[in-house]
Amino acid sequence: MMRRLLLAPLLAVLLCACSPKYDWRDYRGKDAPYSVLFPGKPATQTRAVRLDRLEVSMTMTAAEIDGVVFAVGSAQLADAAQAPAALEAMRTAMVNNIGGAVTASKPLAGGALQIDASGKAMRLVGRFVAKESRVYQAVVIGPPGKIEAETVETFFSSFKIL
Repeated sequence: MMRRLLLAPLLAVLLCACSPKYDWRDYRGKDAPYSVLFPGKPATQTRAVRLDRLEVSMTMTAAEIDGVVFAVGSAQLADAAQAPAALEAMRTAMVNNIGGAVTASKPLAGGALQIDASGKAMRLVGRFVAKESRVYQAVVIGPPGKIEAETVETFFSSFKIL
C-alpha cells in the first residue's frame, strides 16, 4: 500500500515532465481567409515587401520549434493577373534567403507549386498558391536534419484556403 502511495506522485511528476515537442494548434488567418495547424503558438507580423515590381503588404504568421520555422505568408494584389509574377518572386526570395537552390518541385492541384530547396546548412520546403488576387506561401525552413517529413506533411495538409 505504501509503495502505491509513493508511486502515484512519482508517476504524476514524470507525466508532467513529458511535454510533446509539437503542440499543434488550429489557426485562422486574420487578414486572409485560410486555416492551418501550427506546431506551437504563432506570432504575426505585417510589413511592406517587394515582389518583383509589386510593392505589397505581406502578413507572415510563424511558429518555431527546435530551430525549424513553420510559416504562412499572404498578400493581397491589386489584380489577379499579377499572381503568377508575385508567386515566382515569393519562391525566388525564399530560396535566396537560405542562399540555396531548388532541388525538387512539383505542381499541385489548383495551380499550387511545392518546392524543396537546399542552402547553406538550411532546407526549405514550400508551397506557393494564388486564389483570385491573393497569394500565399506556406513554408518550413530549418537545418536539414531537423525537418521531419511527418511534421511537414501535417503542416501542409492542414493548410486550407477558405
